Amino acid sequence: MTISETATAFFDACETGKGWEVCKKYCHEGAAFSCQADALADVATLEGYTGWTAGLLTPIPDGHYELKSFSTDHDRNIVTATSVFKGTQTGEGGPMPPTGRAVAAEYAYVMEFEGDKIARMTKIWNDVHSLKQLGWA
Repeated sequence: MTISETATAFFDACETGKGWEVCKKYCHEGAAFSCQADALADVATLEGYTGWTAGLLTPIPDGHYELKSFSTDHDRNIVTATSVFKGTQTGEGGPMPPTGRAVAAEYAYVMEFEGDKIARMTKIWNDVHSLKQLGWA
């Protein structure tokens, strides 16, 4: 599998809430995660992040992604994806009862590979904008 194929499979599994049990086969043990967003300030591993994304589909059960771009930098072993997460909070489990409000959150993944697996990932996302859309902030 190429790094592009691995990144594609990881992205889809992560964004559809498959969790770490499915996502771990695409990642190194202890793969790091970073994001300059308060909502993810305590998440430092891809294992933690894939659990967070799976949990997000409880309050936003119709959550889905619309992939905008996907590119591979073979010289640096980095794959980048940009996407929009869309959904409406109709389920329980958020910071407040269902608001019925929708979110359209633009974000990017920068997946750094060592060999054929993801070693680190950075998410670029404006969490405040998303939380305001949902009525959570």
